[in-house]
Amino acid sequence: MKKSKERKCPVCEKGFLIPVSDIISEIEGMIFVENGERCNKCGEEFIPEEEGKKTISVAKRLGIWGHPFKLHRKLSKSTGGTILRIPSDIEHDMHLQGNEHVLVSRIGKKRMMVEIEEEHE
Repeated sequence: MKKSKERKCPVCEKGFLIPVSDIISEIEGMIFVENGERCNKCGEEFIPEEEGKKTISVAKRLGIWGHPFKLHRKLSKSTGGTILRIPSDIEHDMHLQGNEHVLVSRIGKKRMMVEIEEEHE
């Protein structure tokens, strides 16, 4: 009798885990596509440890891993517009001097992204 390599789903215990290469993970607005297994009954997805480590490594290089994902701040009004204060720990970690030029991009109705411009010489 030949042993089956199919693994039973540990969540629903009815389906089997099928290898897939289209598991979508989202970290701080960035989309990652990972390999793993998905149950053919309940749809639960499982990402192997090594695959997860790859995603974390990339997220660290992008600067979106290991820091608080969302900081709550209140905007302030100024005669020239609206002010967003940057917390001192982020200012320190990013070595900001307070005189950098930034790019502000609108992303949908309720999101924006702030990027530090590269120095032009």
